[in-house]
Amino acid sequence: MASHDELRVVNDAGKLSSFRFTDTSLLIGRETKKTLEVPLKQVIWAEHAKDTLEVHFLARKNKNSSLGLVKASGRVYQDDDPLVDTWIVNLMDKAYDGRGVKQSRRLKVLINPHGGQGKAVSLFRKKVEPILLTAHCSLDVTYTTHSKHAFDIAKDLSLSDYDAVVVVSGDGLVHEILNGFAEHTHPLKALNIPLSPVPTGSGNGLSCNLLGIQDAFDVSAAALNAIKGRPMKTDLFSFTQSGTRRFSFLSQAIGLMADLDIGTEHLRWMGDTRFIVGFLRGVVRYTPCPVTLSIKPVESEKPKLIEKWQEARAAPISLSTDASEEETSGGLPPLKFDSKSQDNDGWIKFDKPLLYVYAGQGPYVGRDLMQFPLSLPDDGLIDVVAQELSSRGDMLKAMDGAEKGSPFWLPGQHYYKAQAYRITPHSKKGCLSIDGEAYPFEEYQVEVHPKLGTLLSMHGRYATEFKLLKPPRQS
Repeated sequence: MASHDELRVVNDAGKLSSFRFTDTSLLIGRETKKTLEVPLKQVIWAEHAKDTLEVHFLARKNKNSSLGLVKASGRVYQDDDPLVDTWIVNLMDKAYDGRGVKQSRRLKVLINPHGGQGKAVSLFRKKVEPILLTAHCSLDVTYTTHSKHAFDIAKDLSLSDYDAVVVVSGDGLVHEILNGFAEHTHPLKALNIPLSPVPTGSGNGLSCNLLGIQDAFDVSAAALNAIKGRPMKTDLFSFTQSGTRRFSFLSQAIGLMADLDIGTEHLRWMGDTRFIVGFLRGVVRYTPCPVTLSIKPVESEKPKLIEKWQEARAAPISLSTDASEEETSGGLPPLKFDSKSQDNDGWIKFDKPLLYVYAGQGPYVGRDLMQFPLSLPDDGLIDVVAQELSSRGDMLKAMDGAEKGSPFWLPGQHYYKAQAYRITPHSKKGCLSIDGEAYPFEEYQVEVHPKLGTLLSMHGRYATEFKLLKPPRQS
C-alpha cells in the first residue's frame, strides 16, 4: 500500500502510475515517461470522483510558454482506495495552508470590456474564469459600462462578502477602484481588501511588478495570483489638485512621459508598442516641460540609494496578516504637508530645465520600461525622477536596456526618494498622467501614505530585479 503522501493510479491504457507530493512539489510518475514535477503553488484543486483521482494544476509546455490549465487523472489502485480522501486533504493543505492562503476564495470580479485592445471579456471567459472555477472560487462578476462605474461599485462594496477584488483591465480600473474605496463609509477597511490585477490593458504596469516580466501579460498567471497570492501592503499617494484629493498607486507623469501615454490613446490597438511610438515621437519633438519641481527628499545620491535598496531586498519577507479592527477603523490619514511650507522644513526646488518628471512606485511602468528600479512597495517613500534636457542621442541610447533600468544612469537624470513633491506649471499647455489617466495640467502636490493599500502577490515583494547596479559602459 502507498504512503500517506503517495497514491497509485491506473491510466486509460492500463499502465500504473503514481501521484506523490513533497513539501514543495507534486510528482506525477509514469512508467514510460519522465516524472512530471509541478510546484505546489501551481496546484489548485484535487478531488475523488467515484474511483478516479483528479488533480488540477497550472503548467507550461516549455519554459517560454504561458501557464495553462492541466488535469491529471487516473483510476485509484484498489489497494490505495482507503487512502485517497486523506491524501487529497493532505495535498490541499500543503498547496494552500502551506502558503498561508484559504481555499475557495470569494472574489468580486470587475471587467473593463473596452480596456487595451478590447480583449478582456474573451480572455476572462476562455482562460481566467475556468481556472478560478476549477479552484472552486465563488465569483461575482460585473462588466463595467461607463467611466467611474468601478468607482461607484467600490464606494458601496459590501466588505464582508469578498476576500479579494479581481481587476480584469489595465491600470486605469485599479485607479478607479482605489479611489472608490477611499470614498467608502469605512475607507481603511475597504483599502484592506486586496486587489489582484489581470492584465488586459496596454501598459499593465502593476501586473509587470507583481507577476514579473515573463508573466506580466499572462492572464493565467494572474488567475493563479488571485487564487494563491498573499496580501501585500503597499504605499499609496495622495494627489491634491485644486483643493480636491485623490489617490494614486502607480505613477504621475508630466512632460515627455505623459505625452507618450496620453498622446497615444488613439493607438491602443497597438498594445504596449504604442508607448515606444510615443517615446520616439517625443524625442523628435523634444519639447521642454515648463514647470518647477519642489520636493521633500530623503535621499538622492545613487550609490546610497542602491545600498539601501539592496539592504531592503535582503531582509526577510514579512507576510501580511489580517488587519485588526482598530487598524481598519476611522477615516483616511490626514495630509501632512502644506504647500505653504515648501520653502523650509527640508523642501528643495529643482530649477533646471526639464524634459519630464516621472514619479511613482513599482519598478516597471510597462513591460519595456523599468523607470523606478529602486522602488519598494512599502518603504513609505515615493521615487521621483527628474530628467534634465539632454541630447536626443542620450535619450535614444537609453532605449537600449530600458526594460532593465538603464535610464537610471541617463546623464541629467536625477533620482530621489521623497516624502512628498509638488509641481507648479508655467504654461497651460501640457499633459498630466496619473496612473495612466489624463488629468488637468495644473498645479498639484503628492505625498505618501505608508501601507495604505493592499495587493495580492505570489512573491511578497515586487517580482523584479535591478541588475544594472553599476553604470553601463559608454561606447
